[in-house]
Amino acid sequence: MYNRRKFIKLSSLSASLTALSASAMAKRVLNTPNAPVKPIVISTWDFGVAANKEAWRILSKGGRALDAVEAGVKIPEADLKNHSVGRAGYPDRDGHVTLDACIMDEQGNCGAVAAMEDIAHPISVARAVMEKTPHVLLVGDGARQFAIEQGFKKEKLLTPESEKAWKKWLVKHEYKPVMNIENEMPGGKSNHDTIGMLAIDAKGNISGACTTSGMAWKMHGRVGDSPIIGAGLYVDNEVGGATSTGVGEEVIRNVGSFLVVELMRQGYTPQDACKEACHRIIKRKPETVKEIQVGFLAINKKGEYGAYALHKGFTFAVCNAQKQDLIIPGKYFYETVKD
Repeated sequence: MYNRRKFIKLSSLSASLTALSASAMAKRVLNTPNAPVKPIVISTWDFGVAANKEAWRILSKGGRALDAVEAGVKIPEADLKNHSVGRAGYPDRDGHVTLDACIMDEQGNCGAVAAMEDIAHPISVARAVMEKTPHVLLVGDGARQFAIEQGFKKEKLLTPESEKAWKKWLVKHEYKPVMNIENEMPGGKSNHDTIGMLAIDAKGNISGACTTSGMAWKMHGRVGDSPIIGAGLYVDNEVGGATSTGVGEEVIRNVGSFLVVELMRQGYTPQDACKEACHRIIKRKPETVKEIQVGFLAINKKGEYGAYALHKGFTFAVCNAQKQDLIIPGKYFYETVKD
């Protein structure tokens, strides 16, 4: 006979099983390597660890993702040991240090500067372009003039170490990108190029930033993908964000970061979207891409992240409440790293 006492017992048992199930599910989520956890910040290459730490100072206090990514990438921009981003970047073949950067917020606002000289923090100038002008991109002398008008300090960016490396390069005057180094450099030192950063804040809003000094020994005036919205960086707050690194010309030709976000809109995971973007590049230039590196990094609205590159060697850094100083090797298409 089904009475009230049996009903209460069954209800209690059902509640206990539900609680156990929820607890088990929570444990599985916490133990999943790429489980969604927000807020979160991710960035390209090993030097993203220090950049993420600075971004996390803002995110962990409930700050806005836009403020976090700007503050984060300013760390490698200011690092005098970093010769591929910011003030200590290697110059072009004429001896000019020119910097590129872009930034994009959760509302689709964006700003960028390209081929800008004499200003150490292009990412902050890019944000000023976004917030204080009706434009998206300022370049060259115009970007520098705007920065000075906004109170940014004009200074010589060619450091003694960078100048010495440039003069040594001038002896042979050869230019050839090298895998996961981007440019052949004196002493065989690493030059890991662009830092791209993506963050989701406690409110679930996404922003991104990308900054670089570009290819060492490039032609004067050359601009890669880093300051190009849709190429080096793209954010859609309904879907996710993506950024890129490596030889920018190939990223521009495929509007790479925009492609990754659109693929995520179609249901691709961040890693699969990055993989498909790489395959598009490979399909167009199967022989050329064996000699160059391109990598993509992406995060979706859930906080799931992933990366993929043409070749082995690309890494990215992750920081959230559960993971600190985490460096992850990106998946890749070509197994062999060229010496």
